[in-house]
Amino acid sequence: MKRRTTLIAYLFLLPALSLLAVFTFYPVLFGTVLSLFEYDIINPPRYVGLGQFQKLLGDRYFWIALTNSAKYVLVVPVIQLCSILLAVLVNRRLRAIGLFRAAYYIPVITSWPVVGIMWTWMYDQQGVVNWVLRSLAVIDRPISWLSHPTLTLYAVMFVTLWKGLGWYMVIYLAGLQSIPTEYEEAAMIDGASRARVFWHITVPLLRPYVLLASLVSTMAAVKVFEEIYVMTRGGPFFSTYTMFMYIFDEAFQELNMGYAAALAMVLAAVILVFSVINFRFFRRGGLEYY
Repeated sequence: MKRRTTLIAYLFLLPALSLLAVFTFYPVLFGTVLSLFEYDIINPPRYVGLGQFQKLLGDRYFWIALTNSAKYVLVVPVIQLCSILLAVLVNRRLRAIGLFRAAYYIPVITSWPVVGIMWTWMYDQQGVVNWVLRSLAVIDRPISWLSHPTLTLYAVMFVTLWKGLGWYMVIYLAGLQSIPTEYEEAAMIDGASRARVFWHITVPLLRPYVLLASLVSTMAAVKVFEEIYVMTRGGPFFSTYTMFMYIFDEAFQELNMGYAAALAMVLAAVILVFSVINFRFFRRGGLEYY
């Protein structure tokens, strides 16, 4: 009976496992092997061992791309904090609250080409962003948000924050609605303020959701590509040139498939390191129950 139950379970898993094998496991294995070869599609592959990885150490564009991808991770804590606060806001029982939830989620389902073109126009010197800042007397002259080597990366990061806010809000909203109201009510009866209830009860109970959202957003930040490609193409002066952008250029512009695979392996290692840090932080310290 136990074997039959196990067999039935694996039969149900078989379609999903087949798709994972074809579209995930095989590409990972193939990419790992390809990173040991020089291959440009035209000529036969030539085995070079770890030569591709040694080449990375002296590649200035690799270090630029890796640094920019690491900087992009700075958006993760900001988007998580804003998403939690937004989820608390829309968790209230107010009239037409469903419309507010839908409005915050609209950027999530909007395609990146549309979002990129819209924000490129808004970041223009005569665009909405400069008009608003000048109207509030925050700036004296228009700023070239997507042409400034220092500001451009952070301008694109803000677009990532704006677009992803609704997605993580939904995750935290599900977490908030799973917390029994008795905990907060008991704390309020004992005289705790709303701020103390939030930081000492709500946030610790949201820890599993924070871990999930942080992992997803960290991986998305390290793998950022669409917004960079649509808005800046890695410019100006490589200030927004990220790892995924470099992999794309090497694979599909220069046809250096082996080198692109080596870059992808390094990117996978970076994502693994950030994932381990997330697990360590949220499971051992970071957010403890009070």
